[in-house]
Amino acid sequence: GRARVSTTTKAAKQLYFNAEDGTALKKMQKGVDKLAHVVGVTLGPKGRNVVLESKYGSPKIVNDGVTVAKEVDLEDPVENVGARLVRQAAQKTNDLAGDGTTTATVLSAAMITEGMKIVMAGPNPV
Repeated sequence: GRARVSTTTKAAKQLYFNAEDGTALKKMQKGVDKLAHVVGVTLGPKGRNVVLESKYGSPKIVNDGVTVAKEVDLEDPVENVGARLVRQAAQKTNDLAGDGTTTATVLSAAMITEGMKIVMAGPNPV
């Protein structure tokens, strides 16, 4: 018999290299900051509500950090990588503790910001 060969088409991944000016890192940091800002407004007992657009049906009003983080999808792919990094921290916190997702988002964004400052200053990040 003949072996069946199926071909699938995969979308090519774009690779971004960090130029001397730190363009890729800066864009990733921008995505981290955008997500942290949107989720950060829900922090604390007086946290504000966020209105989420729904593709189907009426908009949702939530004040849960992980729900807001899941809905954020940035247009720039590099910024979106930064947002996904912080979103993952919120999701893990939700899975393990069930609460504190907004705090985890804000803290991880702050740690990434401080880490980026050190990396941009020049020392080896490893």
